[in-house]
Amino acid sequence: MNRCLEFKSDTGLLADMRHEVREFLATTTLDEMQAELIVLALDEACTNIIRHAYDGRRDCPIQITLDSDPEQLRCMIRDYGKCCDLKKIQGRELDDFRPGGLGVRIMKTAFDEVNYQPCDKGTELVMVKNLPQISPSKASTRKE
Repeated sequence: MNRCLEFKSDTGLLADMRHEVREFLATTTLDEMQAELIVLALDEACTNIIRHAYDGRRDCPIQITLDSDPEQLRCMIRDYGKCCDLKKIQGRELDDFRPGGLGVRIMKTAFDEVNYQPCDKGTELVMVKNLPQISPSKASTRKE
């Protein structure tokens, strides 16, 4: 299954993005807690794009492609802002008490793989989550 979302980096539209992602994740084998962590990670990634790639501008495009098969969920986020400096991307330590800086840590907790791919213009962030396998007996009782 595949879904592509494109929106401007506006706060209200981030709420729409979260809603669309929740709907998509409901079609996977993720439980509600795992799905909400992924929604949070995608929200953090988009917030980082707005803050760093677009210097706070809220009228710039962000594309999110969600793709899943029985084994994996793949989330690709593409921006067209300033290219990221891979050396500067790192989460801060949890004992460093101050606002901000946890987005990268949240992404790495939510996903099994987090890869930044600098492009000629902007960055593509690819995150992969291995999906839990449901036994045939549990699959028949799962809500649609």
